[in-house]
Amino acid sequence: MPELIPLTIVRNEAEAELLCALLRTEGIDCQHRSTNFGVGSMDGLPGGAREVVVDQEKLERAQELLAASKDN
Repeated sequence: MPELIPLTIVRNEAEAELLCALLRTEGIDCQHRSTNFGVGSMDGLPGGAREVVVDQEKLERAQELLAASKDN
């Protein structure tokens, strides 16, 4: 099993899904998970910040794609 490395933290699950879709179109497996960033800000409701993680071997390419997506 590849080691998963944090790529970035995004605001919510929808944003995480969009980023993972972009990464997957480039052949980079991606997952996202809850983070405790801003814990309590949603009063216990599901949602909030998500950490996007990728395979360590694909991290550099994922960072390039993330930077390019922010430029547009």
